[in-house]
Amino acid sequence: MHPDATPPTTDDLSRMLGQVLDDVAQPAALGPVRVQSVATEVADRLMTAVAIGDYLPGERLPGERELATILDVSRATVREAIGRLQAVGIVEIKRGRTGGAYVRASWTEATASAVRRTLLPRWPELEQLFDLRCLVEGLVARTAALRRTDEDLAAMRVALAGYAAAGTLGQEQAADAAFHNAVLAATGNPKINALSRDLLTRVSLGFPVEPYGEDDPDAYQRALIEHRKIYEAIEAGDAEQAGSLAEEHFTLTSDMMRTMLERAQGRVPGQAGPAGEPASRVGPA
Repeated sequence: MHPDATPPTTDDLSRMLGQVLDDVAQPAALGPVRVQSVATEVADRLMTAVAIGDYLPGERLPGERELATILDVSRATVREAIGRLQAVGIVEIKRGRTGGAYVRASWTEATASAVRRTLLPRWPELEQLFDLRCLVEGLVARTAALRRTDEDLAAMRVALAGYAAAGTLGQEQAADAAFHNAVLAATGNPKINALSRDLLTRVSLGFPVEPYGEDDPDAYQRALIEHRKIYEAIEAGDAEQAGSLAEEHFTLTSDMMRTMLERAQGRVPGQAGPAGEPASRVGPA
């Protein structure tokens, strides 16, 4: 920088980072739906969101108005897409005060083609987002280790206990979110919090919830162990250890989504595919 130049402010840096994300990461993964059949694209994205565990069996999908806002389409388009999910048995429509579209099954005969159409064109970009997210979550954990308060640690312990006691996939997902929200809060920086949530939304195809896959006891045990290790590093104030653990922990999401795409392609996880297509990796992504 020239000695007379004015250093960038925090707001300047935030705008610069936002511009990079918008220019590089947004078009394929999060751009407004713009295809010949908008309802087909919306239905595909919703089926994929259910397949990767954004929304779990028994859970209510967001309402028409919220989905229309998330996907930047009309409510009529959302209504047509939900009708398609109902027709193939992925959701059921309930009436009354608690009515809405409830997930019945995470995977049906129609799911594989929807997952392929949704994930394959986006995959190179998603790989970049997975990598960026691991780096950012490493920063989050490092910062939390340096700044955490007794109240922050108490919130993490409550979330850890909830995760250890979870009896359903939905309870696991809620406790997982509570733990990572507590780590985020410990940074004391709303902009770091916003960046983390933005990346979560991008890797989740625009839905602001952690992809959670299907019930997998091995993945649950791995996550439980890693949560405890991250907490211990943050409690000890070991920033480098906390960051390294978090970077590895967040490969769980990319590994799960890679496995779902391989399932949609009819391949055994880890089996090599044509150039440009994903294959599972052993260990961190």
